[in-house]
Amino acid sequence: MKSKKHRIALLIFAASTALVSPAFAQTTPERNAYFGETHVHTGWSFDAYIFGNTKTGPDDAYKYATGETILHPMGYPIKITTPLDWMGVTDHSEYVGTVKLANTPGSALSKLPIAEKLKVRSPADIQRIYLWLGYTIIDKKPIKELISPDVAGSIWKENNAIADRFNKPGIFTTFCSYEWTSTPDNRNMHRNVFFKDCAKVPELPFSSIDSSAPEDLWDWMDGQRKAGNELLAISHNANLSDGIMFPTEVDFKGRPIDKAWAESRERNEKLSEIKQIKGQSETHPSLSPNDEFANFEVLTYLLGDPAGRFPTIPGSYIRDAYKTGIAMQVSRGYNPYKFGVVGGSDSHNTGVPYRQDNFYGGHARNDGEEKQRMEGHVFAGLDVRLENPAGLTGLWAEENTRASLFNAMQRKETFATSGPRIQLRFFGGWDYSQDAKDVKSREVWNIVPDWLKDRLWVRTAYAQGVPMGGDLPAKAGDKAPSFAVWAVKDPTSGNLDRIQIVKGWTKDGQTFEKVFDVVWAGKRAPDPVTGKVPPIGSTVNIQEASYENTIGAVELKTVWSDPEFDPGLDAFYYARALEIPTPRWTTIQAKNLGINPPDIVAATVQERAWASPIWYTPTEQARQAAKPGTTIASLQQRPGATALNDAQLKDLIVGKSTWIRNNVTGSVFQVIWSTAGRRLITNVDGTLPQPGQVGDVFHSGELGSPSSYSIKNGKIVTAFGNLPYEVTVYKVGDKYFGARSNEYGYANYEIVPTPVNLENLSLGQAERSPF
Repeated sequence: MKSKKHRIALLIFAASTALVSPAFAQTTPERNAYFGETHVHTGWSFDAYIFGNTKTGPDDAYKYATGETILHPMGYPIKITTPLDWMGVTDHSEYVGTVKLANTPGSALSKLPIAEKLKVRSPADIQRIYLWLGYTIIDKKPIKELISPDVAGSIWKENNAIADRFNKPGIFTTFCSYEWTSTPDNRNMHRNVFFKDCAKVPELPFSSIDSSAPEDLWDWMDGQRKAGNELLAISHNANLSDGIMFPTEVDFKGRPIDKAWAESRERNEKLSEIKQIKGQSETHPSLSPNDEFANFEVLTYLLGDPAGRFPTIPGSYIRDAYKTGIAMQVSRGYNPYKFGVVGGSDSHNTGVPYRQDNFYGGHARNDGEEKQRMEGHVFAGLDVRLENPAGLTGLWAEENTRASLFNAMQRKETFATSGPRIQLRFFGGWDYSQDAKDVKSREVWNIVPDWLKDRLWVRTAYAQGVPMGGDLPAKAGDKAPSFAVWAVKDPTSGNLDRIQIVKGWTKDGQTFEKVFDVVWAGKRAPDPVTGKVPPIGSTVNIQEASYENTIGAVELKTVWSDPEFDPGLDAFYYARALEIPTPRWTTIQAKNLGINPPDIVAATVQERAWASPIWYTPTEQARQAAKPGTTIASLQQRPGATALNDAQLKDLIVGKSTWIRNNVTGSVFQVIWSTAGRRLITNVDGTLPQPGQVGDVFHSGELGSPSSYSIKNGKIVTAFGNLPYEVTVYKVGDKYFGARSNEYGYANYEIVPTPVNLENLSLGQAERSPF
């Protein structure tokens, strides 16, 4: 029985969401939050069928989404906890439905000679068929009988007919959609493609058999759009892309990235998946060492677990891409990474587990049985205990129809959750409350701090600000923007711990980030030095796999103004709401089996929601006033400037200690360079460096953990997260300047004399490591 406090919480929840919740709500200009699925597979996907999902198709996925009970591939009943508002079934376009049809007596395909090679009669057949079909795609030698319009076209047509049959405007919306499944060299480059209108879909979808290059997918999408068929692509599992989902220098075909490439990507890929069964793609602890919540469902894995390889971290995470994008905007004039976020599942079971207490895997017989999961079963090199429940997508839309929901995706007014129905709103604007002239004229960006005082604050926020996914218009002056953020808990999940705003910015080719706690539950006080709010505590009983909602809040909201705003620097902001700790599914299922929770994963989890960002771009006047740093081009124009060669670099650093200043932040570092090709940072601004102190480090560690370096072709070569970086050192007179290869043409580092007194060093916070 629910406690009195819990019943009161539900009443508060209902009152606070009067404008924004039900799937059956009528059209409203303030928009409703509609929750749905962007990524699910049925037995029509050839891999799902081989995994054992042999009985269900897209119609069963829609039945499950609307609350009907269906059968798990292993035969037991499964039912969604809370029905969805909308869904797109995204079966793999490559050989879609062919394995199922080949094994269906009486089907047209089963009568063809090729069907004999697709028959699944034993476990050995599973491996054989999977590898055979997979390598025909990788080797670009497709099986012609399986990709003909008579086979693939008929299946695609039936898929869309099923979507139309289940589409009920205002009640439950379906999309015609599919997955483009490019996996070059075990690197995940997959995209889910959504069409706005099923009436105009092409005869066949563009698959990775046609091309494994995303640039070719975008060209095909542009052609569809010109033909009047609106569509968009959603990249997924960037965390498994081995660093190639968000490139900075060359595209998939090895061509230099330019403005046309950036515009093509932004035009076609409006969204990216931030959370699914195979981990989250927000950020990684190595990329965000100062974010205490970065270590959430991190999965270090490459598809198929290729021997002897481990994934590259930079280029594989969304927050890093946002930072990269604004740095590219400043240095090159374009930003390919202005996308919103969604959540999905990638379940191959037709049904999807969104909750910790309702987790039944995502790969049929490979992870579908509780005892098997908890014994540490390895599937394709992945310990299935590292899997996690699916993410969800929230869309702020006027009504639950294809057109309205698709428009929300296009304008990026989207948010994602790790599974629960947390509702999250995020608006930005300018505060003119101190400017009497602007107050009287009621200009568009006006009196942000007053927004939340009004019962109809959402209407005011739309009228006077921009929602998540939007751009703050630049304005003259140095006033900081303000942001209104609001979250309300899922009534069937944990209370809220806090809301944070994540800020990223760039200066002189370097990128920075900071996480601000802006509103939180309880009477906790931020640390006077770090500004961080202490943990909320935990009510979780690990042995009983239970928790109490006696801490936390039902609703949190505030207006926050950036205290460190610089009007001359490009920036982005997004909101992240966190729940109180609750038991992870592995803890729950360990309790069911009477065993201890596994040590390989955390016993508890803090579920969360992420808003799409709001971007700030300075005026040209403000940008010019920011006093840009030293560029390589300006350095080379100085009399006598020369780049050091290998011999000169060895003489400069090998077997020595150097003190280096980051001229962007003012921080000073001591670096020891051993003769054995190892280096170690031992001092930052007069103190021992602490883990995470240097932000975007490309060192393996700072405290007693040296990393390697080499000198080659006039460069000091190092690596971070499996990605190599190069530093070119220039001598100008008696000074030495260093330029890192990932800082867009700036030479930001300078060798300085050994300090006489470390106490006299600037104590500015180190945001970047030196070379």
